[in-house]
Amino acid sequence: MKPFFIALLAVSSLSADPIAIGSRRELFVDDFLIEKLSGKAEQRLHHPQPQEIAITHDLPWEGSGSGYHSIFKDGDKYRMYYKSWQLTVTPDGKVNTGEHPLFCCYAESDDGIHWRKPELGLHEFNGSKSNNIVIPHANMGDLKPDGGHPAVFKDDNPAATPDAKYKAIVRSRGAKGLLALKSADGLRWSPMADAPVITDGAFDSQNLAFWDAHSGQYRAYWRYFTAGVTDEKNWKPSGDRAIRTATSKDFIHWENHHDLSYVDSPSEQLYTNQVKPYHRAPHLLLGFPTRYIERGWSESMRALPEREHREWRSKASDRYGMVVTEGLFMASRDGVTFKRWNEAFLPPGIERPGTWNYGHQYIAWHLVETKSALDGAPNELSLYAGENYWTGTSSELRRYTLRLDGFVSIHAPMNGGELITKPITFTGKALTMNFATSAAGDVKVEIQDANGKPMPGFALNDSEEHFGDSLERTVVWKTGSDVSSLAGKAVKLRFVLKDADVYAIKFD
Repeated sequence: MKPFFIALLAVSSLSADPIAIGSRRELFVDDFLIEKLSGKAEQRLHHPQPQEIAITHDLPWEGSGSGYHSIFKDGDKYRMYYKSWQLTVTPDGKVNTGEHPLFCCYAESDDGIHWRKPELGLHEFNGSKSNNIVIPHANMGDLKPDGGHPAVFKDDNPAATPDAKYKAIVRSRGAKGLLALKSADGLRWSPMADAPVITDGAFDSQNLAFWDAHSGQYRAYWRYFTAGVTDEKNWKPSGDRAIRTATSKDFIHWENHHDLSYVDSPSEQLYTNQVKPYHRAPHLLLGFPTRYIERGWSESMRALPEREHREWRSKASDRYGMVVTEGLFMASRDGVTFKRWNEAFLPPGIERPGTWNYGHQYIAWHLVETKSALDGAPNELSLYAGENYWTGTSSELRRYTLRLDGFVSIHAPMNGGELITKPITFTGKALTMNFATSAAGDVKVEIQDANGKPMPGFALNDSEEHFGDSLERTVVWKTGSDVSSLAGKAVKLRFVLKDADVYAIKFD
């Protein structure tokens, strides 16, 4: 290449506007800030750690088909909404789905760990209102909401009216599509429109919508098939299981319909999507879709737990017996294009009863902060996933934990690695990082100008060796931690790691 063109490329590279991150928290869940990784540095996906069974769905109106949980913190209370259903299969492969209708039920907690099912007295089941049903198998005027496909959230839109403080998207049992519901207390529900508000889709999954404060609009994500629905009367879709999205200003009229696209990910069968803004970095939309894999019959399939029950289900439909599911992780900044990690985020785990089957590891929508079991440790993230789906007379929801921001890190082993960011601008006086090292490991930080030249006083040799395990450690150089002289200027950050992980950064 001629020198002129080399110089032109260099000028073009430098002319790109720096990324203005202000004082927001940035996670390394995509390559948005990454210009270069060198040495042994890599982006590493981390995995939640299993904890206790959070709730068992064993009441007469619940059962083995319970799932599609919505979980969020509401003031001092944690709320949970879920499908309650019983699925029974017999040795001859007959499937009974009619032992009782599908309901949406409610549970609550003071800590996100210990859950209770209050007797609400709202709807009748078998002659009694002593239950926790909030959306029954009953009509709302001319509408027929399907309580078995609920997604419930608290609406933080400042323009939300008191009677619509809580909203829900549910599938319609009548006219095809998704219904919009509202509630003043999260328990008593009524329709927001006299017809489905979204009609183009398959909807045979947990379809959801929420208020996105960062973009100032509602977003919806729902089940779609790549080849559409070939039999409208019987709702028979074809093609791959996929995800579609749209936006709305009022929760009723939806526009900007798009199928999700993925960076460096193959076409896969995805059941749920579980997208929502991450509360510590609300400009990031995090999703936890379910990967659905038909592995086929083999000796490994027969060696998985509960072979007999698996063979019963297969008599009804081969996929019911030979499918396995697991949780994935993905992130987006525009709500349409996602960085989806191809490796499992929540794999089935060690083989045990109730696992490695159809419906296992469906992750609840969405994450919440809970206290750590370790005295003196900071809060952690709790997420929840299903077990024992369709294997008996009940199903369970297990809690998992992860460090705050701990989805993906920049990791380097003891022999080291480096990260250099793209040019950025920031506001604030100090740089903090969520990081962890071994006792012998460390992280050093250099601030460079947009050309990669170390800034005086912030060179690598000026940086302290930062070691420990902290959610918010202030970066220090020989002259201290004050970086306010560089605020508003285009700079790059260089991290040199040794047996260390950096999960997130933030300027304060």
